[in-house]
Amino acid sequence: MPRFAANLSMLFNEVPFVERFERAARAGFDAVEFQLPYAFEPQAIRRELDANHLSAVLHNLPAGDWNAGERGVACHPQRVKEFRAGVQQGIDYALALGVPQLNCLAGIAPAGERPEVLHRTLVDNLRFAADALQRAGLKLLIEPINTFDIPGFYLHGTLQALEVLDEVAANNAYVQYDIYHAQRMEGDLAATLQRHLSRIGHIQLADNPGRHEPGTGEINFPFLLAHLDRIGYRGWVGCEYIPATTTEAGLTWRQRL
Repeated sequence: MPRFAANLSMLFNEVPFVERFERAARAGFDAVEFQLPYAFEPQAIRRELDANHLSAVLHNLPAGDWNAGERGVACHPQRVKEFRAGVQQGIDYALALGVPQLNCLAGIAPAGERPEVLHRTLVDNLRFAADALQRAGLKLLIEPINTFDIPGFYLHGTLQALEVLDEVAANNAYVQYDIYHAQRMEGDLAATLQRHLSRIGHIQLADNPGRHEPGTGEINFPFLLAHLDRIGYRGWVGCEYIPATTTEAGLTWRQRL
């Protein structure tokens, strides 16, 4: 069975962020991930990790104004300076927290920009980020996001992400494969995971519809998680779902599997 990391941006969210680490450890998790840690001092997060014997395995690069609906700026040609400053901020947090990899959200395509300009901006920014992360000993991830939940999101398919990475040509850059987003956009989960396993650096899960815990929807998680073992996936699987009731009540899926 894969190793599971609790996504603290979505799990245990009935309590303040800094209290979620203890709840995750009490629920049996050894590792956590989170979307955007930048509202908190890294030392405060590090204290919670150490006090609860947890590893942090992933967080995102800064992604614009999240509360205003922004979901990354890496494809925005007018915000290159902001993106590149955010790369250094992400690296600083990752090194302070012991996080080995950072996810870059491409963002919602700005209206009126030509597709070739968006593509070139994203590729150039990812080359910059991959180089900076390489010097820090970190991996870079890019994540396709479904366009039902986030209309207009620029990077929305596995093959598109792989083509971008081919052009970036960095040996520390990988796909973050979110099972929920992939199911909504393209399906064919088992075959896609097997075909592109060497280029997938991290996996996340949620069921569909609803983005709730495994067992609440249509995805055959007993098969799919066993399939990850069969094909040799050795990374973490981030539990990035919306609990249908409370986080603890929904965690029975781990025992069933």
